[in-house]
Amino acid sequence: MTKPVCAIIGAGEGLGRALAAKFARGGHGLALVSRSEKGSSAALQAATQTGADARFFAGDATQPESIEQALGRAAGDMGPIEVLIYNVRDSFPRCEPLEMSYADLNDILHIEVVGALAAAKAVIPAMRERGHGSVIFSSATAAYRGSGSHPLYAIGKFGLRGLSQSLTKAYAKDGVHVVHVRLDCDLDMPMMRKLYGDADKSGLADPDAIAQSYWWVHQQPKAAWSNEIELRPHTENWSY
Repeated sequence: MTKPVCAIIGAGEGLGRALAAKFARGGHGLALVSRSEKGSSAALQAATQTGADARFFAGDATQPESIEQALGRAAGDMGPIEVLIYNVRDSFPRCEPLEMSYADLNDILHIEVVGALAAAKAVIPAMRERGHGSVIFSSATAAYRGSGSHPLYAIGKFGLRGLSQSLTKAYAKDGVHVVHVRLDCDLDMPMMRKLYGDADKSGLADPDAIAQSYWWVHQQPKAAWSNEIELRPHTENWSY
């Protein structure tokens, strides 16, 4: 019997690694999509250590056709994709709104929205035919409020949240569970620890704990779905 497949777009060393390990332990094959196999090496290792079938597929979120093609190859080689996790994030310049360049705005929209749409286009039709499947978007608090200093990030995440809600309203009736995850925290990963330097790191969120919540939301029964969730450490000083 073919195992269900979880495809992760953006399977890096932090949350991507934790998600790969969690869904592998849950009995899924892993299709890991990123620009380079080196970028997915930690996630590949974490998944294969559980005995799971984990494979790399090249795809670039800035080139939507490559995302569709990568997911098409994954489904052809491994079987139907049961779970899609869009976990892409890129760097973006700090600036005021009127200082945004058209090129930077185009880039952030391609990464956050167009790439996410390409991934959804690649998997949702088959999910609708089967009557089940989960699509989970990793997002941030930036999706809920604008920013005078980081408008590019806010605009991109607003777009991602709008896409998530639109997909939910269109395809939930067909059994497709679409979830927007607000990550209201920094993650405990090598890059972030380096960025924090000597500062207190006790408030960093454990990626494995975050991955547990992704698994939980995928397991929800149709009678009680969450379409948006927010995750943060208990020490986080948060507000809307």
